Amino acid sequence: MSPFDHPMFWNPKLRGPICFNPPAARSILPITFLRTELILSGSSKAQVIEKTKAAFERKELPTLEPGAMCYMMSRQGFLDDSAGHWIPHLMFYVPQTDAANWGSDVPDSPVYLNPQFQGAPEPVTVFMVPVGKWSDGTAAPLM
Repeated sequence: MSPFDHPMFWNPKLRGPICFNPPAARSILPITFLRTELILSGSSKAQVIEKTKAAFERKELPTLEPGAMCYMMSRQGFLDDSAGHWIPHLMFYVPQTDAANWGSDVPDSPVYLNPQFQGAPEPVTVFMVPVGKWSDGTAAPLM
């Protein structure tokens, strides 16, 4: 689910252990499955974007459920070559919105905009909130 224009899109080392809550499992996971199926079938990025937009237009993918969120707190994650394990965080999925509505990416705000869906065909905005501990209970690095 890396952003389509991210240099690490095809990086085979990426691992993103993710725990969806029930609303996200019902509304975000089908998007993940579709992208994966399309990529593994040999579709280009442009074709994935086109087919995903078409699937939403035909109502073949579920609408985003209220309260959709996930936990990304495993030390086993590897999000890209520069960030490595990054930090444990929660992700909140909301209908496409202006990041400023959540106070995202402003000084001293704990809320970050996740570029995962920015410019993507899915009508979703994702916000991340770092947490202080990994899932094993050890302290996370300071931001």
